Amino acid sequence: MVDVLKKHFQFDRFLPLQQEAISDVLQKKDVLVLLPTGGGKSLCYQLPALMFPGITIVVSPLISLMKDQVAGLSENGIPAAYLNSSQGVGETREIKKKVLYGEIKLLYVAPERLLHEGFSEFLERLNVSLIAIDEAHCISEWGHDFRPEYRKLNMLRTMFPKAPMVALTATATRKVKEDIICQLGFKNPGVYVGSFNRKNLSYYVYPKQEAYPQIVNYIEDHPKQSGIIYCHSRAAVDRMADHLLADGIEALPYHAGMSQKERTNNQERFMNGESQIIVATIAFGMGIDKSDIRFVIHYDLPKNIEGYYQETGRAGRDGLPADCVLFFSYADKIKHEFFITKKRHTHQRIIAQTQLDTMVTFCTANVCRRKMLLQYFGEKLEYIPCDGCDVCDRSL
Repeated sequence: MVDVLKKHFQFDRFLPLQQEAISDVLQKKDVLVLLPTGGGKSLCYQLPALMFPGITIVVSPLISLMKDQVAGLSENGIPAAYLNSSQGVGETREIKKKVLYGEIKLLYVAPERLLHEGFSEFLERLNVSLIAIDEAHCISEWGHDFRPEYRKLNMLRTMFPKAPMVALTATATRKVKEDIICQLGFKNPGVYVGSFNRKNLSYYVYPKQEAYPQIVNYIEDHPKQSGIIYCHSRAAVDRMADHLLADGIEALPYHAGMSQKERTNNQERFMNGESQIIVATIAFGMGIDKSDIRFVIHYDLPKNIEGYYQETGRAGRDGLPADCVLFFSYADKIKHEFFITKKRHTHQRIIAQTQLDTMVTFCTANVCRRKMLLQYFGEKLEYIPCDGCDVCDRSL
């Protein structure tokens, strides 16, 4: 394991829990890996993929996430590919040919692709050694990004009963963990849960009155530092980016209403430091490996704690101090509740309202922010005050 780690990934040692999880996978045991952003989840299936004789199928929900993972593996000389809706017929045919000839070790696919008519026949021709389910919280109705297609992934268990499965996520409550294990048919799995405490991150919640001037002042106080500003809607993203540009701040928008070319260009400019700020909806960020993001600002209220935690987790991946700033208003709560009433099913409305209420409590309670975050994920904070939130930092 260590030899493979050094040769293909250029690391001398494993991060916490990686080696234990990988050992279980190599023993063909099902595994649930719950590690925070930057905790090294991907290695838990990428390294075993190189040690197993056949191919590893990786189910991933986002095209950008697949592209980033495949690009990183290719740079390390590891044969990987993806199949998704962004590819033409010719490119898809060529990749399938390489897969059938055994030239690919890791194949990333979207859950929707797995359900395409005829795709299961293609899979059945393969020697599948391992199945990885990335962003596994999407399986659970209690997860913050539930996707119905993920509920059908147990079909892979039926197709490849001898292949171990590894499910990976950065955010899951006890209820979501239980749901993942149940839905995927895991029996006596290895479960590895890292600490949710990102000690280098500081959490601040402020009233939303006069939020824009505060954002400008903050950015000016942190010159040349990279940051993400999250807004709830595409229109709000465009407005914020335009205002910042008008005030002389390098900022680029990112949302699903832009063309793929525009999004890719703006993401690359942010990643290589050409632009200090990216203003985005939650469509931006999953799988983004930029280690020096020094702040994440939520201009609008997130819908749930899991989404908030995942988005703030994009800051400070290099281990250096970073700020997570959230502007709260009850008007944002009311906007979210309007959309909750539009959900078809009562069960879904109840879940969404419960999650929103918890988010509002996090913002309004006079309790250590870090303590509340960790408590939500079932972890206890051993020290109070934390000196890394607006409630505990009395100098604010």
